[in-house]
Amino acid sequence: MLGTIVNTLSIIVGSLIGLFFRGGIPEKYSKTIMHAIGLAVVLIGLKTALQTDAILMVILSLAIGSLIGELLGIEDRLDQLGQWIGKHISRDSAGVSKGFVFASLLYCVGAMAIVGSLESGLSGNHQTLFAKSILDGIGSVIFASTLGIGVLFSAVSVFVYQGFITLTASAIRQFLVPEVVAQMSAVGGLLILAIGINLLEIKKIKIGNMLPAIFIPLLYQTARSLYELL
Repeated sequence: MLGTIVNTLSIIVGSLIGLFFRGGIPEKYSKTIMHAIGLAVVLIGLKTALQTDAILMVILSLAIGSLIGELLGIEDRLDQLGQWIGKHISRDSAGVSKGFVFASLLYCVGAMAIVGSLESGLSGNHQTLFAKSILDGIGSVIFASTLGIGVLFSAVSVFVYQGFITLTASAIRQFLVPEVVAQMSAVGGLLILAIGINLLEIKKIKIGNMLPAIFIPLLYQTARSLYELL
């Protein structure tokens, strides 16, 4: 859990620094900065999504995962949680919710979050999560300065999400073949691309409802392995 703890602390520290500068950035500059970040996020998402040739699995994962997420209403639940946090700490509950949901999704769906957490749980190698901590810390400074205090609370999402993957990694070790990890990362890359599209205000995509798609390749591999044992 060391890597996840460091990652969580980096987001908290970065967010606090960003909040210090929040009042000093005019709105027109903040909007331009967010669009620039959106372009960078699109590039990162594209690069990550191209890590696998199993396009059919990626498509099926997105379709099935999105259906599950829509039925569960994950996006609405995340937004409600953000609104609840906002009501207790700020008059601008909608703004807090936006920052919380955006940062939670960005920090959790990427390949570094998945692979890093798996490495941490399987071998005790925290180097990927340490590198992610640096990136997330710098990102939190920028995001908190433009989106506000909601970014700070995304640290809780990261701690729960990455901590869960780390703690369960050893139990699912036999199913985590390189192909599955690559497919999970590719799906995560497409979700990062969708985050970039949202930042660019091209179209509002309910990315939260697509989160289950990341784990469909793992579920498929698990079911396939168990079937072969019968």
